[in-house]
Order: sequence, then structure tokens, then C-alpha cells
Amino acid sequence: MAASPVPSSNPLLTAPVLPTLCRLAVPNIIAMVGSALAAIAETAYIGQLGVPALAGMALVFPLLMLQQMFSGGAMGGGIASLVSRALGAGNTARAEALVVHALGIAVVAGLVTTVVMLTLSDAVFGLLGGRGEPLAQAVAYAHVAFLGSTGVWLLNTLSAVLRATGNMLVPSAVLIAVGLTQVALAGVFGLGAGPIPRLGMPGIAMGQVLAYAGGTAVLAWYLAAGKARIRLRLRGIPWQPGLARDLLQLGAKACASPVQTIGTMMILTWLVARSGPQALAGFGIGTRLEYLLVPLAFSFGAASVPLIGMAIGAGQVARARQVGWTAAGMAGLLLGSAGLVLAIVPQLWTDHFTHDPAVLAAADTYFHWAGPFYALYGAGLSLYSSAIAANRVGGQVLAGTLRLLLVAGGGAALVAAQAPAWSIFALVALGMAAYGTASILLVRYTPWEPAARPAPA
Repeated sequence: MAASPVPSSNPLLTAPVLPTLCRLAVPNIIAMVGSALAAIAETAYIGQLGVPALAGMALVFPLLMLQQMFSGGAMGGGIASLVSRALGAGNTARAEALVVHALGIAVVAGLVTTVVMLTLSDAVFGLLGGRGEPLAQAVAYAHVAFLGSTGVWLLNTLSAVLRATGNMLVPSAVLIAVGLTQVALAGVFGLGAGPIPRLGMPGIAMGQVLAYAGGTAVLAWYLAAGKARIRLRLRGIPWQPGLARDLLQLGAKACASPVQTIGTMMILTWLVARSGPQALAGFGIGTRLEYLLVPLAFSFGAASVPLIGMAIGAGQVARARQVGWTAAGMAGLLLGSAGLVLAIVPQLWTDHFTHDPAVLAAADTYFHWAGPFYALYGAGLSLYSSAIAANRVGGQVLAGTLRLLLVAGGGAALVAAQAPAWSIFALVALGMAAYGTASILLVRYTPWEPAARPAPA
């Protein structure tokens, strides 16, 4: 089917870049903050179940985060990129076909995740150090939470589709509602209420499963009812291996970044732990702030995806690059401002968590080293999303690989030299600086023009 002309009135192709980016980013920021608050509330519930439950959740949390990174950040970014480029080229039929294929991939990915976690959770958590009651609590949570993996994948896929059209408000509102519902249901089923017994860890996990299932149903209805720019049509669209291949190729390359991030954090945690519990606690206070700040960078990165995708689809490569640089500048400004303040006055954050002098000293040292480089780190995170939108994610994978190798190689050298904890925090700063600088340079010198397709024979 031939692509229809691109309407010149499309505001995502003509509106000023910075105001449009901010308008698209704000709902994302609110939704991500809401999700963070839901996670905090869930942790508070688990705390009421005792220390073994908290330790068990610590084993499960990295895998839950990895699932979200794969389904929402990596594959979600790839889906939004391809759908927005099709819309930018005026090819609505291709965009709607991509949606169907993306949903098929999400279902398969969710089912595979469920099977793997139900059969291998004991072994996986055991490799992460789980023993005794904490291991039992982790398995109890995982056996319910990962039953809902298909719901997680579908919700993040449908959210990515709507974001690809420039609609950030609806998916963000649904994600906020999902977070609130999860908090309510986790409390009811996990801690008990009225006639509902206290189910413990499985009950808390049930709250997440039911909330995501409800959010998926709402977004599916919204798209099927024709309320969005494109419509969800499950009938009349044949399976096209080429579309599935495009989605999987871009998504698979993007999935390398979450693996690199988790790997880097695991190495750093192991290195800091060698310096004692106070250093580890101080490091944890520092990284806890990063988990709140990083969504700000990704919010601008996610907002850049439909703008970049549509611009490239419409042949406006210069505008696409302007969007990417603007989003990176905003992310760098926000994270950099916070980092500089905390490098000078870390007590604004650290004093809320402990009064132990050794822990505070470690946390202060962390911010003195890492804080000045938050700006480069934030810019790199935003450019990762922008590069996915341009289907040029290879450079960002190289930047992440550079950071991982620096941390691994530098960490080995520090261990051999029996270096103090501050040197590990300096290594954190070096990794951030290298990642951000490499991301900027690779985007600067990587062309974003679409590759020419061979003419049909």
C-alpha cells in the first residue's frame, strides 16, 4: 500500500522543539514518579512482614527491574521508533501492522519469562546469594509476580504505541492509576483486610499482577475503540515476518543497555561491599537518589522518540537531530544541577537516611566524586532513547560497553591494589563521564539518514 502524503499540519513535525519536548516529557515524569512511589509503598508493606521478606525482595528486585527495562525501555523504545517513523511517512497501514506484531512479540516474551521464572527461580535466586527463609520468601513472591509477566509486557507495549503517536497523557495517566491500584491491592492481599486473610509475599505480588492486567485492558480498549491516531486491528492484518524482524532487531540491540547497566551496578556493589557495611550503606544512599533522577533523563528521552521518529519518517533528519540534542541538553541540565548541589551539600539528601558518621562520610564522598558527572550521565541516557528512535542504537551500546569495561578493569586493578572506598567512587565518576562523553561523540558522528532500501527486482 502506498504511503499517503504527510499532512503539513502535524504539530510533531512543525511545532517548536523545546516547548513540545517539555509538554511531552511532563506526563512521563509524573508517571515515573508515581511508579517510584508505588515501589516505595510496596517495600513498606514488605517491611511489615519482617527482615527475611525484605531480604527476599532484594533478590527479586533486579529481575523485576530488568523485565521493566526490557519491555518498557528497550523493546518499548524500538516499537515507538518504528511506529512513529511509519506515521511520519504517512503510512498508517504499516504503523497499525507493526502494533499487531509488537503485541504478538509481547505475548511470547511474557510467556517465556513466566515459564523461566516458575521453573528456575530457586536456582536463580540461589546464584544471587539467597539462602534459607529469604530464598523462600523470594520464590513465594516470584511465583505470583511473574505469572503476570505477559501483562507487564503488554502494558508497556501498548504504552509505547500511544507514545509513538505523541500521546503521552493517556499512557501516563493509566500508569499512575496502575500504581495506585497496585498499592491498594498489595496492601489488601498482602497484609489482609476485613474478610481477606493476610497472604504475605504472594498477596503483595498479586496486587501487581491484577493492576497491570487492568491497565492492559484499558489501553487495549482505548486503541481498539479508535480513540488514538491509529487503531488496534487484530483482524485482517496478516503475519509479516519482515515487520517482526524489524521489531526484534531494533529491540534486541536496545536490550543490551539494560544488561550493561545491571552488570555495571553488580560489579560496583561487589567492589564497595569489600570496604565494609558502612561504605556499602553509603553507596546505597547515593544510588537510591540515582533511581529517582534517572527517570527524569528517560522522560525527556522518551519524549524525543515520537518527534525523532516522525521527523525521520518525513525526511526531516536535521529536525530529528535537533530534537535529540535538545532532549539531551534538558536531561543533562536537570541531573547536572542536582548533582552539583549534592556534590557541595550532600547532607540535603544523606541526612534523611542515617545518623551513622561512617555511613554519612561514605555517602558524602560518593556525591563529591559522582555528582559533578551527573550531567554527562543524564545526557547519555537521553541520547540512548533518541538513538533508538533513529534506529542508530549501536553507538550507545558501545558507550555502555565502554563504561562496563572501565568499571570491570578498573575495579580489578583497585582490588589488586587494595585501594580505599573513595577510589571506587572515583571509578563510578569516571564511568559516568566516559559513558556520557562517548554517547555524545557517537551521536555527533553517526549519520541518522535512513539506509536506502534496494530497489525491487
